[in-house]
Amino acid sequence: MRAISYSRTGDPDVLTLTERPEPQPGPGEVAVRIHRSGLNPTDVKSRRGSDSGKPVDPPQVPGQDGAGIVESVGAGVEAALSGLRVWIWEAAWQRPDGTSQELAVVPARHVVTLPDSASFDLGASLGIPFLTAHRCLTIGEEAPRRLGPGSMSGRTVLVAGGAGAVGNAAIQLARWSDARVITTVSSPQKAQLAAAAGADNVIDYRQQDVVTEVRKIVPHGVDAIVEVAPAANAAIDAELIGQHGAVAMYADDGGGQITLPIRTLMVPNARWQFVLVYTEPDAAKARALEDVQAAVLDGAIRVGDEAGLPLHHFPLEQAAQAHAAVENGAVGKVLIDVLD
Repeated sequence: MRAISYSRTGDPDVLTLTERPEPQPGPGEVAVRIHRSGLNPTDVKSRRGSDSGKPVDPPQVPGQDGAGIVESVGAGVEAALSGLRVWIWEAAWQRPDGTSQELAVVPARHVVTLPDSASFDLGASLGIPFLTAHRCLTIGEEAPRRLGPGSMSGRTVLVAGGAGAVGNAAIQLARWSDARVITTVSSPQKAQLAAAAGADNVIDYRQQDVVTEVRKIVPHGVDAIVEVAPAANAAIDAELIGQHGAVAMYADDGGGQITLPIRTLMVPNARWQFVLVYTEPDAAKARALEDVQAAVLDGAIRVGDEAGLPLHHFPLEQAAQAHAAVENGAVGKVLIDVLD
């Protein structure tokens, strides 16, 4: 079978296309015939590493997210899983075999059934972005622990960077849960994408004052902020977070530090929360998996231009170009077409 792997850290050109024997699932595992592999920033950061040229042994197959069909199951796994369409989450977390290969063996708990109504493109776009967004929306002290219709009724969410993959996921999940969604973007084109995702109000932060515009909509501040650039936006977030609200920071915009006004945030009992999906509590992740699956079954999650998430397809042999597209800030979701 064909697989993409790297045996040293570095630029996208460390990725090589190799032929490997097809693996067999062990106890508690399933083998999935991969149709789509979804790329995330953490995939390219792991490949680049902290030092270029550092050996990787065993070689790493990248790709946390993916979608395909279960081909076989190992001991202790329900035989009924065989032949089912599934989406995969965290395939390569602390494991050498991700989804950038034709057949991936993963723990059975890392696959979720994908209904016939959902495409493999959708399935490969779910894992890291939607699980991260779920954590960001449910982390606050007064926030719901579960998402779904009505669970966020009466709440207002501010999503920084609504045209990004996590921003798009946060908009879609919040709207499915009946929240009011405000989002910030950096261009008119990205504003169109955020609106297509379902945002109620879109603010171009390069043309408008975010604090002024948000205060016009919600004078007393927002209930939750999904933050992609905490160092750049800390002062704005401090002014906009409302009573018992939470700012969930899921990305690091260049290694900066945040400085916060203590008194300003003490009065509303505001919470600032760091979010890394890989190490979040198991119970929170289990809730997220169930809720994202429910949203898929409900037809509430979409991908593509009409959903504000353009898709960029690359064949498996062009995995290096796919990684480069992520590093160069491709707007939307980068997918690797492993099988047609």
